[in-house]
Amino acid sequence: MSSAAPKWYDPQEAPVPKKNRKTAQPQKLRSSLVPGTVLILLAGRFRGKRVVYLKNLEDNTLLVSGPFKVNGVPLRRVNARYVIATSTKVSLEGLDLAKFDVAYFAREKAPKGFNY
Repeated sequence: MSSAAPKWYDPQEAPVPKKNRKTAQPQKLRSSLVPGTVLILLAGRFRGKRVVYLKNLEDNTLLVSGPFKVNGVPLRRVNARYVIATSTKVSLEGLDLAKFDVAYFAREKAPKGFNY
C-alpha cells in the first residue's frame, strides 16, 4: 500500500527547465576592426557619425571616441554589430587607454536606503 496514488495533485504541471547544449563562445572581432580605424555608427544617439575605434573591452564592446572636440561624440562603448568599418586609419601613438575598462563605465551604486 506504500505506492498508492497521492491524495492531491498539483493542478498545474511544474515546468521542466530546457537543456542547453550550447556553450558560450568568445566573440570574434571582424578583421576590419583594428584600433585606429574610423567607424560609422549605425544606431543610437550618434548614428551616422564617424568615430575612432580605440580598443576592445572585456564585455565584448568597442571603446570609441569622436573625438569629442571634433564631432561631439564622447568616449563610449558600442556593440560591434552596430558599426561599419571604413578603410581610414588614425594613429593612436601616445594614447594611454589602460584606465578605460568595463568598471570605468559602471554606474555608481546608491547607498542602501537612499531613494531618489
